[in-house]
Amino acid sequence: MKRLLSFSFAIAAMMLFQPSVFAEKINVTSPAFENGKRIPVEYTCDGANASPELKWSFTGKVKSFAVTCTDPDAPGGTFVHWLIYNIPADARVLPRGMSSAPRQPEGIQGYADFGSVGYGGPCPPPGKPHRYYFTVYALDIHIGEGGLRLQSLQQKMKGHVLAQGNVMGSYGR
Repeated sequence: MKRLLSFSFAIAAMMLFQPSVFAEKINVTSPAFENGKRIPVEYTCDGANASPELKWSFTGKVKSFAVTCTDPDAPGGTFVHWLIYNIPADARVLPRGMSSAPRQPEGIQGYADFGSVGYGGPCPPPGKPHRYYFTVYALDIHIGEGGLRLQSLQQKMKGHVLAQGNVMGSYGR
């Protein structure tokens, strides 16, 4: 009985202090590529370098969304290809080919590791294909500050992520 109470207390504490463990998952898709499949050239530095259209579903209450695109296979460690945040709560899509303007109706774009604001498509060195994770975060806050980098965005999102999900594509040369 004592063991059962300890277990029940542990579960209750986990639910109280880490509600995101049981949060709804966001289903993320792209008409440009299937999850786990190759990203078409037009969305890379070898093509038009256009951001792919992203779609997601989320039914919970949210104040804003954020999207990141990262490459964990980059030679120097995880490389950031895109940050856009303060996406309106009613949004469920980012259109193909977004401009590099920092502020637009879809949200505020931060700095990619290329050193510029906006989307920078896959551009791996020759060799094994890299994986690119487009992750959508549902947030219980608005982040209105412009010009953020990934680390700053992550610090601002800490404790405010209601749910997340991703779609992954690969690209190699």
